[in-house]
Amino acid sequence: MLILDGKVVRDKIAAELRQRILAFSSKPKLVIIQIGENEESATYIQQKKRFGESIGAVVEHVALPADTSERDVLSAIKQYNSDSNTHGIIIQMPIPDSFDRDRVLDAIAPEKDVDGLGSASVKALWEGKRAGYMPATTKGILSLLEYYKIPIAGKNVVVVGRSFLVGKPTAQALLNLDATVTIAHSKTVNLPALTQHADILIVATGNPHFIQRDHVRAGQVIIDVGITAVTGEKLDEEVGERTITGDVHFDAVKDTVHAISPVPGGVGPMTVASLFENLVTAFEIQNR
Repeated sequence: MLILDGKVVRDKIAAELRQRILAFSSKPKLVIIQIGENEESATYIQQKKRFGESIGAVVEHVALPADTSERDVLSAIKQYNSDSNTHGIIIQMPIPDSFDRDRVLDAIAPEKDVDGLGSASVKALWEGKRAGYMPATTKGILSLLEYYKIPIAGKNVVVVGRSFLVGKPTAQALLNLDATVTIAHSKTVNLPALTQHADILIVATGNPHFIQRDHVRAGQVIIDVGITAVTGEKLDEEVGERTITGDVHFDAVKDTVHAISPVPGGVGPMTVASLFENLVTAFEIQNR
């Protein structure tokens, strides 16, 4: 069995980004806007700050109180949109339920939307255009497959999960690369029959150990995007000292499948590295 080690690929990307940044006369800057306190979000932000600083980028964390109004958030975004020293802006999820998520995300200037969640980037992805930025987790999945030379064109891909952040953009990106893509979810009837048919199975449901032995077959490539706090291995990269597991029961499938991304250490490190790939590209575009 092949372990799709995201840390190895992340370190390669980090070295490449470090060299690109060394050639710049100034540093790329990412602004992370967080609304309210959330322990898990805070640890993700710290991980982004560590990675950014390790490659020579600047990361500014704007922590707004939970009672901040949507108008004030939009005002902060407008301020950083007009700041030529800021090259990327992201809104740390989750945001208050009372907010209009689309309005907030679309307030970010398209050239600074390095999370790829604004309408312009989503439209570009849907149309298969190179304009815009690909969402970081989706980009990380593709980079992981590319690094381990796993072919995509013509393959049957099943994506289990239909979220705005992962499932849907990942399915569309793979479709753009000539895969035959099926989107499934927790309510799909006879899910094991469908997932066994996949050459590449991507799971992003947020349900620990959702995929069991009967969902897989020999020769498959499994990408586990899930990350849920449970008793298990300590996660030192993605969420500090918490213990987590993935959506796939690793021990149940490892002796059957051809390749699998571990949790921790698979997609998580790739997501952060991919975000900063987008940032460095944004810097280059804005400074042409």
